[in-house]
Formats: sequence, structure tokens, C-alpha cells
Amino acid sequence: MENQYAIEMLNITKKFPGIIANDNITLQLKKGEIHALLGENGAGKSTLMSVLFGLYQPEEGIIKKDGKVVSIKDPNDATALGIGMVHQHFKLVDVFTVLDNIILGAETTKCGFLQKKEARKKVEEISKRYGLNVDLDAKVEDITVGMQQRVEILKMLYRDNEILIFDEPTAVLTPQEIEELMATMREFAHEGKSILFISHKLNEIMEVSDRVSVLRKGKYIGTVNTSETTKQELSNMMVGRPVQLEVVKDEAKPAGEVLKVDRLCVHSHVQKRNAVNDVSFTVRAGEIVCIAGIDGNGQTELVYGLTGLDKPSSGTITLCGRDISHASIRHRGEHMSHIPEDRHKHGLVLDFTLEQNMVLQRFNEPRFETHGFINNKAVRDYANYLIEKFDVRSGQGPITRVRSMSGGNQQKAIIAREVDRDKDLIVAVQPTRGLDVGAIEFIHSQLVAERDRGKAILLVSLELDEVMSLSDRILVMYEGEIVGELDPKKTTVEELGLYMAGAKRMAKEEAAV
Repeated sequence: MENQYAIEMLNITKKFPGIIANDNITLQLKKGEIHALLGENGAGKSTLMSVLFGLYQPEEGIIKKDGKVVSIKDPNDATALGIGMVHQHFKLVDVFTVLDNIILGAETTKCGFLQKKEARKKVEEISKRYGLNVDLDAKVEDITVGMQQRVEILKMLYRDNEILIFDEPTAVLTPQEIEELMATMREFAHEGKSILFISHKLNEIMEVSDRVSVLRKGKYIGTVNTSETTKQELSNMMVGRPVQLEVVKDEAKPAGEVLKVDRLCVHSHVQKRNAVNDVSFTVRAGEIVCIAGIDGNGQTELVYGLTGLDKPSSGTITLCGRDISHASIRHRGEHMSHIPEDRHKHGLVLDFTLEQNMVLQRFNEPRFETHGFINNKAVRDYANYLIEKFDVRSGQGPITRVRSMSGGNQQKAIIAREVDRDKDLIVAVQPTRGLDVGAIEFIHSQLVAERDRGKAILLVSLELDEVMSLSDRILVMYEGEIVGELDPKKTTVEELGLYMAGAKRMAKEEAAV
């Protein structure tokens, strides 16, 4: 009888300083199935997949492919065995073109010369076959994260991989891009490819996977058939307790105006035009206002303009009654906390320790600095306080290098730091990106608690469930403009989707004509 498993990871143990990331885990992937790997932030999911891809070597255990024991010492061995991986944080060279990134490491040469024409033809055929359209001549630094993920998928397909690993593939995608990815994954499975799919999003797992394996704190909890379980059962397995999947909050009691944006324009250096065009709105103390929209409609540039990462070309920003349109980031930070969209680029210094990152904007406060010298004990005590309060998990506690932490725990560290700064305005961009249901429940409760303490919260989210459940008011951005203001209690996801797609604005314009 033919072996039914494409991959078997048997009794895998992987250790790091201070932590057992994978503790005697067994995972079996059937041929032609989509197998979801579910677990809390830091449960060991990415580590296990990195073992399979040859990035880490396990202390114990064996890996079988098609029933035969194999040795995977590095990613080249994995590629030779037909195993490919799309990492949570993409492995692309920003200044290379899309085509160069796809063929990098697997170049076709003739007499020592690169044969790009043949490579381009193959990539174009794959791209057309799976609907993964990208501009092959664009530089990676100039394309959206959704397009970058397509490049990563094309890299796998270009190498004819049969085992496809997706590590948090939807964490940076819009709802429409997620639907496209789900359809592509189903097509891969239909063709006989075997897929391992790491995700925190229960809706996606229920929709696309055949089976689910759950890890918790580095240990294997169990495997279930997706059709025979529920989201609540999976969340209980993952976290070890019942999880509140809905946001619980009282009616908002808005007070005075904290943020006022008047006719703001922000220029896009990539698109060579205004990405934010004549935008006006207010955020009051004691309310959560959400900017909703399909990714790439000016939300990123709006946040850059508000936080000082970019300079507005016109318009005014008033924070706590003070014009900050041309103020420095440090001056804006006196009244504003910022949970950034890109945690690696704007949220953390990856080679600093966790405790150093916790005081990035505060190291010169009297409690942390005396006569020009940092008080290391005070910094460590404060970091330990935040680690415990926000359940930030890492191998060596406050002295852990942030680069070595899981993406979800990096995100929790940023949220802990920014919420605890106790500023009048919190700008939270995709605050639950890459977090598990337990962490999402906690972060949502923290944001609601800050609102109830009288803080003004500007939320930017691509998650429609989050937009609908967490917001007190919804502002929809389309092509750089605010095209609608909605009450989440009086609207539907369908109506919100129409505004996000620009259909509502177009309908108004046609009616005006």
C-alpha cells in the first residue's frame, strides 16, 4: 500500500536558550491536503516549519518524505526535496526586480551567462496559470505587501515545489487578497500539492483547511478534521481556556476634541501624486474612530502624515489644541502613541534587547536616566512589569534579542510600550496583525479600556470583523479621500464593502449628474 503521507515530522524537539520551542512534536501531512497549524504566539509553529525547511536543525526526531527518512541540513536540501516556504516576514531583496527575486538562487545559465529570457517565459506561464499577476520589472521596494507575497509564492512555484509551507500568509493581506489566496491554495491542493498553512485566523482555517493540528507552548495538543470541529473548540485547544470571540464594550461617551485634521494632503513619492487628498475628520476623547479601506487607498500615507513619518503637502493637524502640522516626531510623541503598520521598520530595533525596546521613547525620563546614565535596574523592572502585564513571551525575558522573538510577541511588545505611555491619542495601525485569538481578545479589551479612560483612539484596520466590532465611528477611505462616515451599529459588512470598493461614491456622483 502506498504511503498516504507526503511529510512526517516525528518526535521533533528543538531548543533555544531558555526555551524548548518544539517539545516532542509529531506532525503528518497527507498528500494533496491543506493542513493548518494553529497555536498561540510563540507556540513553536514557525520554528517547526523552519526545521522542515532546513533553517534549524532539531535536537531530536526525524523527518520522512513519502515514507522515507530524509536529511534536511539547509534550505537547498529542502528545495531539492520539493519543499518551499513563504515566510511570515518575506525574504526578498528590496532593490532587485520581481523577476530577479523569483529566480535568485535558481538561475538558468548557459556558458556562464544568465538566461533571463527563458526564466521570464516560465514565470509568465506560472503567473498566468494561477492568476498571480505581478510586474516582473518593478523593484520589490515599490510594490505592495500583497504583491510581495505573490512574488514569494511564484518563487516556490518556479522551483517546482510540491510541499508548500505558508507561514501566516494572510497577516499582511486585504480581505480581497485573502480570498484570492484561499482560491489559489485550493487549486494547488486540487493539483496534488500538499500545503502546510500556519494561521491565527479561525475563519480562514475553517474555510480552507482539511485538518488542523494545534500547538500550545511548544507541545502538540492534537489534530482534528476541520469539518468536525468549531471555532470555539479550536480556540479552546489553542489557548487552553474559553475565549471571548466578540468584543464586549459599553456605549462610548465622547468628550472634547483631541485630534482635528483639516483638508490634509500627503504626497506619495512612489505614485508621484497625492495619496491623501483633502481629508478632514476629528477624533474625540473617549471614542474609537476607525479608518477602513482596501489597502493602498491612502491609509499608510495618512498615518505617516499624522505621526511625522512624512510631511503633509498641505492642510493642518491639530492635537490637543496645538497645531502640529510641522512638528517633529518627538514633539508629536508628547501627546501621541503610535502602534505602526510595519513593526520591523518603524516599531522595533531588532538587534536591541526587549527591555531596550520597551523604553525607546522614554530612556531620557528621570526614572530611567540619571546625569546622562541609563538606570539599567529601572529599565529592567519596567520591562518585566510590561512583559507580565501584556504576556509578552520570549526565551530570555527582558534580555532577549527582539529579532529572535515570534512576530506576534514582537507585536505585543509594541502594544505594551505604546499603551503604557499613557498619551491622549493612540494611533493603532493593524494592532492585532499576526496575533492569536487569546492575544486579540486581550488587545481589544485594552483598547476599549483606554477609550473608557478618556483616550482618543484612531484605529486603522483591514480586518472587517475588527472594524465592525471595535469602532464607535467608521471613516471609509477610497483613493485617498474619506468617502463615507458610518455607524457600526447601523451599517452592514456588505454596505461597508461597497464604500471600500468605491461603489457608493460612484453611485452618488452618477446621481448628481
